[in-house]
Order: sequence, then C-alpha cells, then structure tokens
Amino acid sequence: MQSQNRFFDDVVRMVNGAAGTFAGMGREAEQTMKDKVREWVGGMDFVSRDEFEAVKAMAIVAREENVALKARLDAMQADTPKAKSAAKKPAAKKKS
Repeated sequence: MQSQNRFFDDVVRMVNGAAGTFAGMGREAEQTMKDKVREWVGGMDFVSRDEFEAVKAMAIVAREENVALKARLDAMQADTPKAKSAAKKPAAKKKS
C-alpha cells in the first residue's frame, strides 16, 4: 500500500540515503585504517618469512662448515711434532 503522504516518502528516502552514506563511510574508514597499519608495520624493520628462512639456511650451512673446519684443524694440530712431544712430557707442577 502506497502512502499518500509525501512527507513520509521523503523521510524514508532520506533515511535510506543516510544509511548508504554511513555504510560508505564505514568502508572508507576501514580501508584507511588498513592502509595506516600497513604503512606503520612496513616502516618497521621486519623481515619477510622468505628472507628469514634464507638467512636461517645460510647460518646452518656456515655452522656445519665451522664444525668440519674445527675438526680438520684439530686433526692437523694433533699431527704436528710439537703436539706429539707435548703429549709425551708430563705437565710441569707449579711451586707455591
């Protein structure tokens, strides 16, 4: 049933327009907040997961190389004549 009073029709149109305007304002405010948070977080010195994983893999490889080189160095030092003679001599006692 259509209202005969144009006042009510105008009020309904105005309320519908206001609801659409508020919905648009809400979407715009949400997008603005997302952009501000993204800008704020982007300004920090965070690294991406890919970068972190790449550096982590490099550190693991470097640690394994370090262990292998230390073992090799220990073996080389054990083969030197000075190390062999030091192993044969008893440790000197300190006088008190």
